[in-house]
Amino acid sequence: MLYHAYEMTHAALAPMRQMARFGREALNNPANPLSQSYGARVGAAGLDMFVKATKRYDKPEFELDHTIIDEEAVPVTEEIALSLPFCDLLHFKRDTGAKSQKVLIIAPLSGHYATLLRGTVKEMLPEHDVYITDWTDGRDIPLSAGGFDLDDYVDYLVKFCEKLGEDGERPAVLAVCQPGVPMLVAAALMAADKAAFRPSSMTLMGAPIDTAMNPKGPNELATSKPLSWFEKNVITKVPWPNAGFMRRVYPGFLQLSGFMTMNLDRHVSAHREHFHNLVKGDGDSAESHRKFYDEYMAVMDLSADYYLQTIERVFQKRLLAVGEYYYRDNLVDPGLITDIALMTVEGEKDDITGLGQTEAAHKLIKTPKKMRQHYVQEGVGHYGIFNGSRWRKTSAPMVKSFISAHRKND
Repeated sequence: MLYHAYEMTHAALAPMRQMARFGREALNNPANPLSQSYGARVGAAGLDMFVKATKRYDKPEFELDHTIIDEEAVPVTEEIALSLPFCDLLHFKRDTGAKSQKVLIIAPLSGHYATLLRGTVKEMLPEHDVYITDWTDGRDIPLSAGGFDLDDYVDYLVKFCEKLGEDGERPAVLAVCQPGVPMLVAAALMAADKAAFRPSSMTLMGAPIDTAMNPKGPNELATSKPLSWFEKNVITKVPWPNAGFMRRVYPGFLQLSGFMTMNLDRHVSAHREHFHNLVKGDGDSAESHRKFYDEYMAVMDLSADYYLQTIERVFQKRLLAVGEYYYRDNLVDPGLITDIALMTVEGEKDDITGLGQTEAAHKLIKTPKKMRQHYVQEGVGHYGIFNGSRWRKTSAPMVKSFISAHRKND
């Protein structure tokens, strides 16, 4: 009923949203002699805020049509290298004859689209052949496609590594946030099989490997209630007429509500400032706000099985950290990872994945210390680990250097 109520509210507001758009355009129209009056600007700003607060945000585009290599612009074409029901493997193909190491960027499946890592991809493109996991919104996947849980997630990562390793060179992997656990599991499975396409290096950024270390808000929420509470209160079915009709999901709008609540004061202040910028006609500041929130407000539904297993295995029971993680009834042994280089990156002010949670991965594997590195980026929160000026100036060069240093064939 929760999802249906959300959809009905969105539909009920459609006429008012359309009227607000019309009013906004009328007040801003240069032909309107009062368009520059204070009252008109306030009215237009208020209507704009209403439209933005009640509309549904579509999946953003990467819009990465070129990169800079040796101070020259090189065209980039976005293509699907492998399509699976719950995820497309996107390839940012550069129009260059140079062969670079393939890097698989694993975007988090936690409510936002892979475009949240646009800055990560952009920074890696000049030196690497970049691929990224583009997860599909659960509301768009028909029941006929089957289910999707953490074990399926691991299977996908293995398939993606196999795809990238088709040319005989082991790929590098960069996992941001949530994928850290399934990637370590996938790496352990590939190591056990001595798969030729196992990664040459793994870079884990802000990943909840051991959530007992310096727990933050999401950790505390996940452990404050039994798993049955989450299944009863936040799991619902996709309503008609969506393609995923009747699929059990954790709705994206609930995840967004959680994100917003964590930093409510900051979001309220940002929207208040945005309103004032609209009234003042500060186009640059208003556009910067729009770009951020167009991305932030675009959310997707998650498979219920995957979501509940993540709550239980990663946050409540910490199965990988305590050596009790099972993949399809088989105990996973990260200690089998002996020749995959590991770099972990954490943010000093991360309020989602606390300090030490990602670094814990080093305790689980047997890769020699000379092939491992840990780095804490000062002054950044969770988002700043993989985006922003400090990522570009400090973290990214270190990550790229680490990947390059451990590039190798089997």
